[in-house]
Amino acid sequence: MTFLLKKFGLVIEHSKTEVFYFSRSHGTFNPPPLDLTTLGGSILWPRNMWQYLGFIYDRKLTFWQHVDFYANKAILTIKCMKMLGNLTRGLILTQKKLLYRYHILPIALYSFQIWYYNKASLSYPLKVLRSMQWRVALWILEAFWTSPSSGIEAIASLISIYLHIQKLNGKFHLRTHSLLTNHITRLLLEARSLVNTKAHWYLLEWLIPKQWLKIKGPIMDINNMLWQPLVTKTNNYTRQ
Repeated sequence: MTFLLKKFGLVIEHSKTEVFYFSRSHGTFNPPPLDLTTLGGSILWPRNMWQYLGFIYDRKLTFWQHVDFYANKAILTIKCMKMLGNLTRGLILTQKKLLYRYHILPIALYSFQIWYYNKASLSYPLKVLRSMQWRVALWILEAFWTSPSSGIEAIASLISIYLHIQKLNGKFHLRTHSLLTNHITRLLLEARSLVNTKAHWYLLEWLIPKQWLKIKGPIMDINNMLWQPLVTKTNNYTRQ
């Protein structure tokens, strides 16, 4: 890596370099330490978690720590909002719902696209977020802790957290239409999304069927949402 960057005229500063191991293997993953003493550095011991630009990575890229961190941050924000009410009268129910929708929910769902995508395991993230929204419903209605989660959310007029994520994810996919034609996201989609633009080497259309079935990620979700309705309409028209 050092030799390759030197060919581009770049120099690595080992004091500012960060290296992290990633693996999606199902078994235990214990990477060995990386010895950089020959390059004038030290021995790098692997860590279980890495935080960079607000994203929290783990070795298997499940992003469970990321979900836990921002869900707990949202709950802490709820506790701090109790100070917004005065001594004689606290916040009314409508004010609490607005605070949750515009201030707390964006914190809990910060960059949810990194863990919500095609073929991703959603059991743990949804469990944590449902627990967070249940505590929000208790705060809004000032109800007992023994109240059922689904019933109290309906009384508080809160949409299911799974349906809310689906709505935000759909808006995120549709926003791709507003990107420039030479944007890296547009270049990775199928060729019919390109207009007078050179196709990228990693274009999805060039994948073999076996790779197409195994690939997963937000790029595949965007491609399916943009072009699958078009394919369905074309097939229906052909049958007629």
